[in-house]
Amino acid sequence: MDSIKRYLKFVKPYWKQITITVFIGMLKFGFPLIIPLLMKIVIDDIVGAEDMTTAEQLSQLYWMMGIVFFVFLFLRPPVEYYRQYFAQWTGSKILYDIRTQLFTHLQKLSLRFYSNNKSGEVISRVIHDVEQTKNFIITGMMNIWLDMFTIIVAIIIMLTMDPLLTLVAVVLLPFYGIAIKYFYTKLRYLTRERSQALAEVQGHLHERLQGMNVIRSFALENHEEHQFDKRNENFLSKALNHTRWNAKTFAVINTLTDLAPILVIAVAGTLVIQGNVTVGTMVAFVAYMDRLYNPLRRLVNSSTTLTQSIASMDRMFELADEAYDIEDKKDAVPMKHPRGEVTFDHVFFNYEQNDDLVLKDLHFHVESGETIAIVGMSGGGKSTIMSLIPRFYDVSEGRILIDGRDVRDYKVRSLRDRIGMVLQDNIIFSESVKFNILMGRPDASDEEVIEAAKAANAHDFIMELPDGYDTSIGERGVKLSGGQKQRVAIARVFLKSPEILVFDEATSALDLESEQLIQESLFKLARDRTTFIVAHRLSTITHADRIFLIENGRLVEDGTHDELMLKQGAYHRLFQVQQLT
Repeated sequence: MDSIKRYLKFVKPYWKQITITVFIGMLKFGFPLIIPLLMKIVIDDIVGAEDMTTAEQLSQLYWMMGIVFFVFLFLRPPVEYYRQYFAQWTGSKILYDIRTQLFTHLQKLSLRFYSNNKSGEVISRVIHDVEQTKNFIITGMMNIWLDMFTIIVAIIIMLTMDPLLTLVAVVLLPFYGIAIKYFYTKLRYLTRERSQALAEVQGHLHERLQGMNVIRSFALENHEEHQFDKRNENFLSKALNHTRWNAKTFAVINTLTDLAPILVIAVAGTLVIQGNVTVGTMVAFVAYMDRLYNPLRRLVNSSTTLTQSIASMDRMFELADEAYDIEDKKDAVPMKHPRGEVTFDHVFFNYEQNDDLVLKDLHFHVESGETIAIVGMSGGGKSTIMSLIPRFYDVSEGRILIDGRDVRDYKVRSLRDRIGMVLQDNIIFSESVKFNILMGRPDASDEEVIEAAKAANAHDFIMELPDGYDTSIGERGVKLSGGQKQRVAIARVFLKSPEILVFDEATSALDLESEQLIQESLFKLARDRTTFIVAHRLSTITHADRIFLIENGRLVEDGTHDELMLKQGAYHRLFQVQQLT
């Protein structure tokens, strides 16, 4: 039960609220326990009282009913309200704390984790599984105790009326415990399987919704229906297995529940006929059987609910236990205003331990303020180099130095704060244009946002949008063209004003007009900054101070455009091919 112990750490700060809620719940569940006792008193002591006149009987009945009516009309409603309110408030606060911690954890996980896991499955764990654990608080931390309280109080009242009938009433209780223990273990396993199958459906759906334009363009609707149906059918199979076992549980439990009052009626009826028990006692006992076995039914329901909650806890903590690939050293220092000298010192890198090397003994030094263009065929390792500079991944062997210091000696967030990146497919969020630019520096003023947009040649098109800078641009910036999205991405880097720049094929997918505007912005941004440019079109990087040609993870040529053209090597051939096309 390691998951429960860990979960209780989130519950601990709210133990006072839980205690108050349970106490209020005792009042709420205690009120209905009066009714069977009231029935006994009315039948035996008022209706059956031969020494009282009709007027006295009515007077006592009305007084008693008046008091009970007052309790149920004026006292029970606020008790019911505060019990529900505090229970939900406490549960919601605990879930808020868990999701906050999980989101913080997700932001620390490396890109390797996100490349190996579907975002939909991760979302399922943070939303669905965390929500399921709320039942542990409401049911396990509160309702179970209240049901136990109800059972104990009902048994005590029944004992005061007739010990023999009480023994008959509780004779089947041990069988409840045996049944719950028997069904519990497998139910937890089946619940976990069902949750995983549901997460797979959600992950697949999330991915397909993001790629709906691809599905439509290739007319893959029928194929995708089949793919979705396979995962949906798997979930159906797991859900039915869970339902089948759940149904067996309730078949056994409800049989026990139905047998108990029949036994009581049989024994109580015999005792009434023999004159050993009053009719009022018999009626009260039959009523208390409902008060006794309804909580037991709820306890069985609770065991099922708790099983689902604990299975969700297991999945939730699996996510929470994902190890960080990139962490700060204990003695890591913040990076403050670096000069921008970058050295790759005999770097080797592969994405997974058993994969082939992507970079092989890569060694070069870049001076502060230099513009370095990195070119080569696709799959050669260019983008990998760009990912290693801000420590999205760590090198497998060798070192990357900035200003002569290993990047692993810097605090990760301070390192990334000094590096600005413009990628081929920049993520633009669904909020406003202003919000997206402010991601470069969230505390910037409106004037600074506008200046950054002007520097990125974005201000004019932004002002033509319906609400200017406050225009909502849709999921992943769907309402903007490719060139407009790139200029917004460049604007936020202008606002960030970092010392090191990384442009990873920032203009490769754009038309010539957009490319010209963006090239102009990039030149302006790169001035006096160390800049790395990964480019597909070689004509766009002829101005670079040096050009690195990367093939199969190795640096095979290094020099200016003119120097490399004079060598008439691999760069010259690549340039000539592009000029011909």
